[in-house]
Amino acid sequence: MSSMQRRDALRTLGALAAVGAAGHAAAQQTITLRLHQMLPPQATIPARAIVPWAQKVEAESGGRIKVQIFNAMQLGGAPPQLFDQARDGVVDLTWTVLGYTPGRFPRTEVFELPFMSGSAEQSSKAIQEYVEKFAAEEFKDVKLICVHTHGPGLFHTKQPVTGLEALRGMKVRGGSRIINNMLTKLGATPVGMPVPAVTEALSKGVIDGTTIPWEVAPSLKVHELVRNHTTFAGKEGLYTQTFAFSMNKASYDKLPADLKKVIDANSGQAAAALYGKAMDDGD
Repeated sequence: MSSMQRRDALRTLGALAAVGAAGHAAAQQTITLRLHQMLPPQATIPARAIVPWAQKVEAESGGRIKVQIFNAMQLGGAPPQLFDQARDGVVDLTWTVLGYTPGRFPRTEVFELPFMSGSAEQSSKAIQEYVEKFAAEEFKDVKLICVHTHGPGLFHTKQPVTGLEALRGMKVRGGSRIINNMLTKLGATPVGMPVPAVTEALSKGVIDGTTIPWEVAPSLKVHELVRNHTTFAGKEGLYTQTFAFSMNKASYDKLPADLKKVIDANSGQAAAALYGKAMDDGD
């Protein structure tokens, strides 16, 4: 081999080594995913589902995925904008209530119908299976981590709800169009608003009561603002709400294959069960 050929061979080997080193470095780099949600950190889902989910993903990725959590709309916008923040890549991950964008998820809304749901874990597994089979089109613009429900919904009111007549004219917060339609049929005056607005609305007399499950009441100080809490016989609640934990498609697509597997392993039924159980435990 001539000296020129040796130099060419060495240059080629050097280039291959550089490419290999760059590829290895890229594979080993830490990826930070920004997660945005509406509730304070001590609330059920942030404390009992989002943080454990993030810790599990970080551990299973060998520390190559870091999840940076932003609570209580720290990154701006309003709760009804959260789904689109994930879709549009404003952030990488969001958790939100689907009912905050009325009419956008009509197939998924069926789980909000009265007396459909009891255990949040069981209902969350059921809605995850249902969406995968019958409503996946509603989530085609995101990488869906999971959908889930909360546990039995009930009334928290300033005056006792002793029957349908007690609801007539009572201004009650509802969290979705399905729930507001139900409140209208029961004789109440529905007032739609995201759950973070409930505390101020109750304290200022904008509403006379609210529909929420037990788990979120302490973080909103509802038990300090009203004295009446109306549950229903049996395991089923008056209603439930549907939630989505979503990831930006581009954020998912740019992950190396092995890190995509980590996200996939913490999506679907596994994630739905985690979030549903957190709701049951919170109740």
